[in-house]
Amino acid sequence: MSDATLEIQAKMKEAGLSAAAIQAFLHQYRKLVVDESGLIPESSLAPVEDLPIVAEQPDPGDISTLAAETAVLKLNGGLGTGMGLERAKSLLRVRGDLTFLDVIVRQYLNLRLNIAPRLTLIFMNSFSTSGDTAEALGHYPELGNPENLELMQNKVPKIDVKSLKPAEWPRNPSLEWCPPGHGDIYPSLLGSGMLDRLLASGKRYLFVSNSDNLGATLDMRLLTFFARSGAPFLMEVTARTEADRKGGHLARRKSDGRLLLRESAQCPDQDVGAFQDIKQHRFFNTNNLWIHLNALQAELERGNGLLPLPLIRNEKTIDPRDKTTPKVFQLETAMGAAIECFEGAVAVQVPRSRFAPVKSTADLLSVRSDAYELDPEFRLKLICDRSGTPPNVKLEDRYKLVDQFEKLVFEGVPSLARCRSLTVEGNLKFGRGVVIVGDVKFLNPGGRMKTVSAGIYENREVVFRSD
Repeated sequence: MSDATLEIQAKMKEAGLSAAAIQAFLHQYRKLVVDESGLIPESSLAPVEDLPIVAEQPDPGDISTLAAETAVLKLNGGLGTGMGLERAKSLLRVRGDLTFLDVIVRQYLNLRLNIAPRLTLIFMNSFSTSGDTAEALGHYPELGNPENLELMQNKVPKIDVKSLKPAEWPRNPSLEWCPPGHGDIYPSLLGSGMLDRLLASGKRYLFVSNSDNLGATLDMRLLTFFARSGAPFLMEVTARTEADRKGGHLARRKSDGRLLLRESAQCPDQDVGAFQDIKQHRFFNTNNLWIHLNALQAELERGNGLLPLPLIRNEKTIDPRDKTTPKVFQLETAMGAAIECFEGAVAVQVPRSRFAPVKSTADLLSVRSDAYELDPEFRLKLICDRSGTPPNVKLEDRYKLVDQFEKLVFEGVPSLARCRSLTVEGNLKFGRGVVIVGDVKFLNPGGRMKTVSAGIYENREVVFRSD
């Protein structure tokens, strides 16, 4: 074992990380040391043609037993720093006064009341989101102790680019660590003992999704399809569009026939054209996953506690706010990549409504608008008149942070029920009663804030006069 490996091991042990977490990280570190590229050439893949469509599956009937055997896990470790947030992103207000977390909890309580009293809810938090989340969950005493709902995400050391040793930054030691990516769910379930506890309590199925994707509800038709399939692992996918050309796609490996994910970083330069061909590679991962817990336990035992996920290597500076600080590697894994670890893993095509993540303030504007609605079961979905197509919202970079975005919509969120696209450029704010129809662009070339006054704006460009 090399000196660097021993240093990593000692550092992670001292930080209280589990043996499973250490083993998973060292597996990725060894790939870094030998400069494993992780590239997946087009010649090794076969496109995925036809997949089962969830809407065509039979009515699930009585699913109370299946639901009682199910746990729902929400990935809740993100701070939303890209949107200027300094606390759990799930505490961002999304519909009226309700946050993402409020909506998730109310979805769960509704299911527990009407379908499955023994349904289990888990939040996978990071050290940064644990406290805020526990405080927010304290407003729902019917959930019990928030500590019992938490799976804690691990942290991993950043690696110095030059020495390939654990990076050191005495002026702020917290910057020596980074999140390991959501592929950490597997060593976290094992190392925390939660996998054993879930199995001991009679749980067989785990549904995992991102907390900022309120379209990812516990769908009973999907649960029934997964249980009847006998598959160890199921990935929800949806059709790629032109907007998804640069995103990862589902494919089948020719050598063994297994499904896999190929991300852009895993595509050789000469294969970029094929990678971006949405007719050839038709499906992408929604990050909504269904896992058979017994199969996960068996696979972890087969790998001596390790699920061998592909490496994602990111090069950054140790202080992300200071580009002059030393360069480091951040080693991550993606949970969806586990599809290639399970023989017999399957994918199912779902409507795009199950993929509605809020990654930007433009997304937030859409889901706060009347283009979406919360149904009586607290499921967020596009209104019927939109036929499954969300509005295309583009906001100038000045609105990328939430505090500036809130000034834009302080007086009211515009109606987007009949909007195809909305573009906002310049210093503006929406007044009450603004209705957008078709394709509309607002442009303020001057520096002084202007107000978009009440009215219907249809298929037009509105340019405000400079003062």
